Amino acid sequence: MNQFLNSFVNDELTVVALLANLGLGLLLGVGLKLHYERFGASLSGKRELARTLPFLVLIVCLIISIVKSSLALSLGLVGALSIVRFRTPIKEPEELVYLFMAIAVGLGLGANQTKITVIAYAMILLSILAIRFKSINTEAKAVYITVEYSSEKDPEATQTKIKDTVASYCNRVEFKRSDQRGDTVSLTFLVDIDGAEAGIALTEQLKTEIPNGAVTLIDHSRIPGV
Repeated sequence: MNQFLNSFVNDELTVVALLANLGLGLLLGVGLKLHYERFGASLSGKRELARTLPFLVLIVCLIISIVKSSLALSLGLVGALSIVRFRTPIKEPEELVYLFMAIAVGLGLGANQTKITVIAYAMILLSILAIRFKSINTEAKAVYITVEYSSEKDPEATQTKIKDTVASYCNRVEFKRSDQRGDTVSLTFLVDIDGAEAGIALTEQLKTEIPNGAVTLIDHSRIPGV
């Protein structure tokens, strides 16, 4: 019976090993935090989530380091977690990726799988960067363009001029909305545009053709829930 129980028990936890794992976990957690702040696509709550990632790595590492040396503690952890309910809403799928990444790093370090954890950590973050840069360089940006102008002078001709100008700078133009408040008309288009330079050029051209108008560009891909 003792041999059966000992098969589930690893080496006893040492202070030196724990401190080494926690120190490495802190470095990897901070790296994950900086990576998410720099390359994450979330719009709201990015800094708040990023600040929790290093602590999540350290906490998971500590838990696994403690419970792996005792079958009783492992069973107690299962019982404790069964009564915990997490109600924090996840606004974007990308947040789950970084949260699971932090948990995975903590698990790997807590189980003393240091080399595998570090190698996998580097490969995953590099893969995220490669996919992100590839999508930026190869895909046209989906952008909402809103143009406001006065309807006092020949509004139909002005509207035609705006549509022709937008079409000349964009790969795809989809007319979305038209609003009129008093003498002000607002036209909204969903377009595919090749990068920021084309967007700036389009904005300047519209301002030249409609001196008293206003132009707004919003990145469609950065709007949550769209």
